[in-house]
Amino acid sequence: MPLRIAFCASDAPLARAALAALSRQYGDHAEPHADVIVALGGDGFMLETLHRTRDLPAPVYGMNRGTVGFLMNEYSEAGLEERLAAAEKAVINPLLMQAETTDGTRHENLAINEVSLLRAGPQAAHLRISVDGKLRMAELVCDGALVATPAGSTAYNYSAHGPILPIRSDVLALTAVAPFRPRRWRGALLPKSAHVRFEVLEPEKRPVMADTDGKSVRNVSVVDIHSDASVEHHILFDPGHGLEERLIREQFV
Repeated sequence: MPLRIAFCASDAPLARAALAALSRQYGDHAEPHADVIVALGGDGFMLETLHRTRDLPAPVYGMNRGTVGFLMNEYSEAGLEERLAAAEKAVINPLLMQAETTDGTRHENLAINEVSLLRAGPQAAHLRISVDGKLRMAELVCDGALVATPAGSTAYNYSAHGPILPIRSDVLALTAVAPFRPRRWRGALLPKSAHVRFEVLEPEKRPVMADTDGKSVRNVSVVDIHSDASVEHHILFDPGHGLEERLIREQFV
């Protein structure tokens, strides 16, 4: 029985053209009834698709019609059904961010790559960091800090000089962004089960925003982060080109 494939694409012209070509060749099923969802675009669109379809049973297979494409497979119109049948699956748990703003409003978002706190004004952020209820750093003066999953460790985390994490490791990266004091502190490796709390010191004077995969909350005062094991994202990769191989390869570029 042929695979029931649902296609979706970003607004980029290259992605829209691919959507039209693949739909003509393989058909296009509604996502709730599909065996697999094929996302056409870049990494940003892949993250958007994973968030949007997280309650559906079908895994997501990305094909790069964007720029970076770390989470995507190479684009080809030929042999798609065979590629999907042979694909390797990676299961990713996102981070759950619970944030409170200075006016007492509470926000809750999921992040597949990372949760980042960034200064939102001209002055450096002052952050207090606790892990599992224990104070670990009384004051970090910085442009920001982030908690990254293994899947997101090659994204913003890597740009901020954080470590690349093996995809199957039960570890999170806590990374400082341009730390001023302690000047040489770059972060820490934490168990996946860790609950991280950031408290913003002087939030009115030194405003901070929190970001989860492109969704921002401004003027945060407290941000709690932990891995949410109740949510699973299923991503498909061509054999020999899965996330584990990509993470290893990235370290030898």
